[in-house]
Amino acid sequence: MRALVVTTIIDTIEAFLLPHIDILLDSGYDVDIATNINVPTPDNIMNKCDNIYNIEFNRSPLSTDNVKAYKKIKNILNTKNYDIVYVHTPIASAITRLACKNIKNIKDINIIYFAHGFHFFEGAPIKNWIIFYPIEKYLSKFTDILITINKEDYERANKRFKAKKTVLLNGVGIDLKKIQEVIVGKEEKRKELGLKKEDIVLLSVGELNSNKNHIEVLKAINMIDNKENIKYLICGRGDKKQFLNNYIHENGLDNNVELLGFRNDIIEICKISDIFIFPSKREGLPVSVMEAMACGLPVICSNIRGNIDLIDDYGGKVVKKNNMNYYYEGIINLIKNPLARNRQGAYNLDKIKKFDKDEVLQELKLVINDIKRGNS
Repeated sequence: MRALVVTTIIDTIEAFLLPHIDILLDSGYDVDIATNINVPTPDNIMNKCDNIYNIEFNRSPLSTDNVKAYKKIKNILNTKNYDIVYVHTPIASAITRLACKNIKNIKDINIIYFAHGFHFFEGAPIKNWIIFYPIEKYLSKFTDILITINKEDYERANKRFKAKKTVLLNGVGIDLKKIQEVIVGKEEKRKELGLKKEDIVLLSVGELNSNKNHIEVLKAINMIDNKENIKYLICGRGDKKQFLNNYIHENGLDNNVELLGFRNDIIEICKISDIFIFPSKREGLPVSVMEAMACGLPVICSNIRGNIDLIDDYGGKVVKKNNMNYYYEGIINLIKNPLARNRQGAYNLDKIKKFDKDEVLQELKLVINDIKRGNS
């Protein structure tokens, strides 16, 4: 038995999909990969897979690279006898399912699409609905199993799409055991980051881009009168760095805000923080929020798909995504009430257990095994 795992860029495989490949291997499948190899292939991927095909997927739907990608993936599918084609990310999944539709042995292939978050959602730009919704709806007819990771996507797909089976999983899962094993000296770590013992530390994790919407939190902090001991840390890099820096300098927030860039110690920083803030405009099921929950932090987040699958008012505050006043109120309430911070953090720590990767992977394994039984 043979499976092909397809995603737009190889980084996605290293970041999320190695445990999924292990499930396929344990279930008796030989595994090939097709992706845009935009970085040197790590050994931990090469050691698991028989063949790794470089496909020039481009994230822009209009790029001519995707025409070449279609021809390449179709040729691979025509020359290999795959039992499972397991697709991820919108562009790669669309091209691959379209190619599967046009090959001779399509009836023998089980197509699994793991949707990490549709580009159309409540409050999405109208162009997203015009472009992506009809494509996903049409291609669902050629999808055996559609896996979704939040309730909004699941309910829409289950009601309106034509996949043979639609499944709701709790994301890609997080390693709770690994997070719990991270021990950090709070005083020492704060000192390393230039923080004082008495500081109230707010933390956001995410790219510095328009979607992650960090500017709303900066505006909220700017509204606070007495903010001497409020420190807001943002971990991430991106094209909005200069824009955010300009706002910080122009509003005298240099002593309150620190752009930390890319970090390998996110869990340690979570464990010395007081409040996690996630103002994103669009998400599937955000891993950074799950990690914050696993570190026992209260979370203030936007009321969007994915976030509301994780956070409610028992675990923090869900607010309107583009309203600094609501972020301001949420921050002030938690700053003034350390008992509420502790209570909400403990609630999140308990709630996150069902998102543990072992539970999620066990559910995914059942999906794979159902296919295997159907083919035997």
